[in-house]
Amino acid sequence: RIRQLIDDNLNLSQIFGFSACEPGVFIVEFVLCILWQLVDTALDDESLLELTPEKKAQWPTRPQDISAFEVSFSEQKPEKIEKLQRMNSVITIELIGHLLHNKVITRILSLARENMQTQWGLFTYRLRLLVANSSTLQASTMSLVAFQQLILDDHNVHGENKHSLHKKFHPMVASNPLSSPNGHCLGGSYSALWTPIDMYLEDCLDGSIAATNSIEILSGLVKALQAVNRSSWHDAFMALWIASVRLVQREREPIEGPVPHLETRLCMLLSIATLAVADIIEEADSRCGETDLSSHWKQKTATDDLRKELMLSLQALGDYESLLVPPPCIISAANQAASKAAMLVSGINSSSGYMESINETGNMRHLIVESCISRNLLDTSAYYWPGYINGHVNSMSHAIPSQLAGWAAFMKGTPLTQSLVSVLVSSPASSLAELEKLFEVAVNGSDDDKVSAATVLCGATLLRGWNFQEHTVRLVVKLLSHSDPADYSGRESQLIKHGPMLNVILTGISPVDYAPIFSFHGLVPELATVLMAICEVFGCLSPSVSWTLGAGEEISAHTVFSNAFILLLRLWKFNHPPLEYCIMGDGAPVGSQLTPEYLLLLRNSQVLSASSSSKSRSSQKQLPVTSSRSSQNPIFMDSFPKLKLWYRQHQACLASPLSGLAHGTPVHNIVDSLLNLMFRKANKGSTSIGSVSGSSSISNSSGPGDDGSHLWPQLPAWEILEAVPFVVDAALTACSHGRLFPRELATGLKDLADFLPASTATIVSYFSAEVTRGVWKPAFMNGTDWPSPAANLSMVEEHIKKIVAATGVDVPRLATGGTTLGRLPLPLAAFVSLTITYKLDKASERFLNLAGPALENLAASCPWPSMAIVAALWTQKVKRWSDFLVFSASRTVFHHNNDAVVQLLRSCFTSILGMSSTSLCCCGGVASLLGHGFGSHCSGGLSPVAPGILYLRIFRCIKDCSILAEDILSLLMLSVKDIAETTVSRHGSDKLKRTKYAMGHGKISLATAMTQVKVAASLGATLVWLSGGTTLVQSLFQEMLPSWFLSAQDLDRGGASGGTVYKLGGHALAYFAVYSGMFAWGIDPTPVSRRRERVMRSHLEFLASALDGKISLGCNMSLWRAYVSGFLGLVVDRAPCLLHEVDLKVLKKLSIGLRQWKEKELAVAILCRGGPEAMGVAAELILDSEW
Repeated sequence: RIRQLIDDNLNLSQIFGFSACEPGVFIVEFVLCILWQLVDTALDDESLLELTPEKKAQWPTRPQDISAFEVSFSEQKPEKIEKLQRMNSVITIELIGHLLHNKVITRILSLARENMQTQWGLFTYRLRLLVANSSTLQASTMSLVAFQQLILDDHNVHGENKHSLHKKFHPMVASNPLSSPNGHCLGGSYSALWTPIDMYLEDCLDGSIAATNSIEILSGLVKALQAVNRSSWHDAFMALWIASVRLVQREREPIEGPVPHLETRLCMLLSIATLAVADIIEEADSRCGETDLSSHWKQKTATDDLRKELMLSLQALGDYESLLVPPPCIISAANQAASKAAMLVSGINSSSGYMESINETGNMRHLIVESCISRNLLDTSAYYWPGYINGHVNSMSHAIPSQLAGWAAFMKGTPLTQSLVSVLVSSPASSLAELEKLFEVAVNGSDDDKVSAATVLCGATLLRGWNFQEHTVRLVVKLLSHSDPADYSGRESQLIKHGPMLNVILTGISPVDYAPIFSFHGLVPELATVLMAICEVFGCLSPSVSWTLGAGEEISAHTVFSNAFILLLRLWKFNHPPLEYCIMGDGAPVGSQLTPEYLLLLRNSQVLSASSSSKSRSSQKQLPVTSSRSSQNPIFMDSFPKLKLWYRQHQACLASPLSGLAHGTPVHNIVDSLLNLMFRKANKGSTSIGSVSGSSSISNSSGPGDDGSHLWPQLPAWEILEAVPFVVDAALTACSHGRLFPRELATGLKDLADFLPASTATIVSYFSAEVTRGVWKPAFMNGTDWPSPAANLSMVEEHIKKIVAATGVDVPRLATGGTTLGRLPLPLAAFVSLTITYKLDKASERFLNLAGPALENLAASCPWPSMAIVAALWTQKVKRWSDFLVFSASRTVFHHNNDAVVQLLRSCFTSILGMSSTSLCCCGGVASLLGHGFGSHCSGGLSPVAPGILYLRIFRCIKDCSILAEDILSLLMLSVKDIAETTVSRHGSDKLKRTKYAMGHGKISLATAMTQVKVAASLGATLVWLSGGTTLVQSLFQEMLPSWFLSAQDLDRGGASGGTVYKLGGHALAYFAVYSGMFAWGIDPTPVSRRRERVMRSHLEFLASALDGKISLGCNMSLWRAYVSGFLGLVVDRAPCLLHEVDLKVLKKLSIGLRQWKEKELAVAILCRGGPEAMGVAAELILDSEW
C-alpha cells in the first residue's frame, strides 16, 4: 500500500515504464527518482535547468511548485532565503556524492542503467550538465571520480569499475595485463590471441567457394575477439591489418596451379578487410542514429573514438616496414598511391596525371589507406602523417601515363576501339564515375560497345579495383541478369539478344581468381541464380543460333550455355556424392550443403532480409544502378524446369547405376549418334562399341580424311546432356571389356567435351559416382595401356615426406621391391587420362577449373596411393605445377587415417604454444602455426608446410567432422596439462621475477600460463568453428561438454601440478566454449540465428541443474568450479546479451548455486544482466547482501 501511494504521487510506473508492484523494481525506480530529483534541484539552484532539452525538472523542485510552502517561504527575508539556497545547494551536492559512493546505491543504479536506457540517458545528461557547469561542485573538495564514472558508463553491475570486475571474475588473468605491448612472437603472448583472424583469412583462400559473406563474418570475428580479449579497438584493428598483410606475404610468390593466386589475397587485404572495418564503424554510426538526444553524445563519441583508433592503428602499421613490402605485381600501384599523396601535399593537382614523375616509393600501407579513404573511413589528412611520404617532386614531365590517358580519353567520349580496350583492360578504373560510365555503355551502347565495355569491366577493374570492388561485382551480376521488361510480349527471352556480351562476361569471370571474389562479397547465391536463368534459356537453343563478334570470332548458343553451366557448377559441390550432406548429417564438412536448392534458399533469404531491414549501412550501400535486384520475388527450382530435370538425373546418377534407357527413344538415338561420332576411328578396326541397350554398334559414318565435325547433332544442350551419362557408361564398359583402347576412350571423351564443353560436368559426376560403387576392375598404369607414373613417383614420395615433416606423421610407402604400385580404379584412370589430353591454354582453362578440383577430390577418396599416382602423372605433363600437385597429394595422407589427423591437430597446438620440437618456428605463435608459405621458391627448395596450413587444406575432405570436436577437446586439455607442468605456483612467482631461475628451468608464471591457456582455447575454438560451422559448435555445447563433465577425467595423475592443471583446465574450457559460441553466432544483441538462443538456454540449464545437485558430475570439482565461474564471468562481462535469452528460473538457480560457492559478486551479476524481468530479483538480492 505504501508503495502504491508513493508510486501514485511520483508517477514512477508512468515515467520509468515498469510496474512498481514488484518490491525490487520499486526500489530501483525510487532510488533513481530520488537521485534524479537531487540533480534537478542542484541544477535549479544554479539556474542550469534551462540547458536541458525540457527546460524544467522531471519532478517539482521550486517552492512555487509546492503550494503548501508558499506562505512560509514568502515570510522569510531575501538575504536569509539566498543563504538557505546556497547552503541547500552545497548539501544537495554533498548528498549526491554520498549516494554515489554507497555500494548498494551504485549497484541499484547499475540496474537502472541496464534496463531503463532511455530514462538513464536523460538522467546522465543532466548529471553531465551538473559536473560541467556547477560552480558549487567545482568549489567543493569532493572528488569527481564517482560522477564521471557514472556518466561514462564505467561501472559494472556491482557499482565497481570494469577493471575491478575483470579482477574479480578472472583473478588468474588479471595480474597479466593483456594490453602488454611486448611479445609479438611468443606462443603465449598477446599477439597470439588474434590467431583466429589469420586462420579465417587463410581458410578463405583454399579455393573452395562459400555462399557466406566474408565481410560480415570477418567483422563479427574482430568484434568477438575485441570483446573476449578485453582489448582496445586500436589493438583489434591492428591485429586485422597485420593478419591481412601476413596473408599476402605468406604467398607473395605463390606456386603455379589451378588455385587462387595473389590477386585473391590482395582482394582480402584491400577490399574485404577494409569493408569489415567499415562495417564495424558504420554499425556504431547506425546505433548513434537510433539513439535519442540524451545519449546521442555518448554514441557519437564512441563512433569518433573508433575512427580515431583506426587512424592510430594505420599510423602504427607504418612501423612494420619489412611486412609492408609490396609483392612485385603491385609495386606500381603502391608507388602511385604514395605519389598521389605526395602530389596533394605538394599542392599539385593529381588529376593532371603526372604521378609517375614523382620520386615516391610506396608500400602496402599506402594501398590500405587509399582503400579506407575511398570508403570515407579516413580523409586526405592521412597524407600528412609523419613518415607517410618521403620522396620529393621532381621536375614535372608532361607525358601522361598511358593508363591514365586511356581512362581520361574514355571519360571524354572516345570510342571504345580495340587499342583503347586493350589499355583499359590492363589498368583498373580509378573512380566510381569511370565505373558508372562503363556500366552505362554496357547497358545502352551499341552491340560492339556493350561487348567492349563488358570486356573492360571484367579485366583489371574487377580484379584490382580494390577501392570500389563491392560495386564492381554487383555491376557484373547486374549485367548478367537482364530481365524481360514489364511490357515485353515476345516469345524469346531478352537474354538471347545479349548473348555476345553475356559470353564475354562469363569468359571474363571464369578464371580461378574471380569466383572467390564474388564469394567474399556474399554474391554467390545471387550469381548462381542469374546463371541458372542463362542456362535455362541458352540450353534450349540449337547451336545454329550463333553470333559473330567484331574480331570475326563466332560463338554459338552452346558456347554461352557451357560457359554459364560450368561456372554455375563450380559454385556448388556437384561432384560430391550425396553421402556428405544426406547420410552424414551434422558430421558433414562446412560447405557440403551447397546445392542449387540451398543457393536459391539463401538468395531468397537475402532478398527478404534486404526488403525488411530498416537500416542500411554505407558499407553495404550500392550505386543507383545496383540498388535493386533483378527480381524481388522468391525463386525456386521450379522456375528452371530444364535445369531441374538435369539435376534430378544428376542425383540419380550419383545414387545408383544407370538404367531405364529404352531402345528407339529420342535419348537412345542421341546416345548412338554421339558414340558413332566419338569413336568413328576406332570402328575402322572393326571394333564394335554397343550403346547402353546393347543393340547398336558404331558404323563407319565418315569417309577417309573426314573429321565428321559437321555431323555432330544440332540439338539443344539440355537434350545432349540427358544422353551424356549413357554415352560415358557405354564407352567405359567397352574399354573395360577390351573393345576400346584407353587412348581411344580419352580421345573420344575429349571430342565430346570439345563439342559441348558443358558435358564435362556430366562426365565428371559419372566418374565420381562409379568410383564410389567399386564395381570396376582396376587399371594398371603400366605405360602400355595406360600412362605410367613411374618416372616421378619416387620424387613425389620424397616431397610428400618433406612437406608433412613438421607434423610427425608417417607417409606410407609408394613402392616396394622396386615395383611401382601403379594401379587406379578404372573410372579414375579414365578421368585422369582425359585431363592430361588437354593443353594448358586459355581455351582449356574452363575445363581444368572444373575438372581439376573434381579429380583431386575423387583421387583423394580412393585408396592410397591414388592421389600420389595422379600427381606423378600430371607432374610429367606440367613440371611447373609440381609443387601444387605434390602438396595436393600430401593432403591425402590424412584423408584415410584418423590417427594422422589427430597428430596433425596435436602439431597445431604444440606449434602455436612453442612446445614443438619439429616446429618451423621455435617461438610459437602464428609464425609457427601457419608458416611462411610453401613451394620450391622457398630457400632450400621444397620446405615442410606448417601444420595449420595443412589442416586448413585437408579438413573439408574429412568424412566425419563430428569426431573432430572431441579430438580437439581432448588435445586442448592435453595442452593444458603440458602448460601446467611448466607452471610455477603463485608463491614462487615473485621469486622468479627477481631471479633467472625461470629462464634456466623453463618455468613460467601462473599469469603467463593463463595467457597460453587462452591461446590454446582460441585455437581449439577456431578449429571447431571452421571445421564444422555452427552445427558442430551446437553439438559441442549440447553434447560434448556435458558428456565430458559427466565422465571422470584424470588430468593430474600423481599430483605433479598440485591441482593447478584442474584450475587451468576449467578456465581453458570456459574460454573454449565462449570463443566457440562467439565465433559461431557473434555477440550482437540481436542474434543472426535463433539457434544461439536455444543452445545457450540448453547449456545454462545444464549448469543450473548441476549446481542444484540434480546431475552427478564425474569431473574434478576444482575444474568444474573454474569452468562455471569462468564461463559465466566471461558471459556477464563480455557478452551479457546472451543472458537475455535465458529463462529467469534458470538465472535464479545459477545465482543460488554461485552464492553457495561464496561467489556473491557473480551471483548478483548474472541477475543484473538478465534483462528487465530479472531486475526486481536482482535488486532484492543486492539489498539482502552485505557489501
